[in-house]
Amino acid sequence: MKPEAIVYRSNTGYTRQYALILGRKTGLPVYALGEAPAGLPRGKRIIYLGWLMAGKVQGYAKAAKQYQIAAVCGVGMGATGSQMQDLRKANALPDGLPVFTLQGGFDLSRLHGVYKLMMTIMAKTAGKGLADKKDRTPDEDAMLDLLLHGGSRVSEDNLAQVMQWYQETL
Repeated sequence: MKPEAIVYRSNTGYTRQYALILGRKTGLPVYALGEAPAGLPRGKRIIYLGWLMAGKVQGYAKAAKQYQIAAVCGVGMGATGSQMQDLRKANALPDGLPVFTLQGGFDLSRLHGVYKLMMTIMAKTAGKGLADKKDRTPDEDAMLDLLLHGGSRVSEDNLAQVMQWYQETL
């Protein structure tokens, strides 16, 4: 059954960017999770995108109570397509539910409060650990670059698997 909308929860804007790109590519309406009830009736089938914190897809539980989740996209700092099994387990996602991960970005200036403090500490500790590692993988090099220099990794290309799944559901 085809999804009827895209719903997202974003913290620093990267998840919102993906939701808007996906909306443009699919023609589906896009709603922020907090605003969705005003324009999207309960029970509709959706694609849900949420930012990742400690492996949890933020807003997923709330969205799942209001809508039928057709697929979940977690947006974080890791490489697109990585850590999907960990994401499924950490969020208790059903086995048949399509799960995707998308690399967003990192920008401390977009964070506030406890999130800024947590990510400052994480960037320093994880960055030092990766910098000191002798045999880094290409993914680890990319993560180190993101931690040290920040930036966005949002790209239409990162949505290729999501789009393939979407086209197969039609």
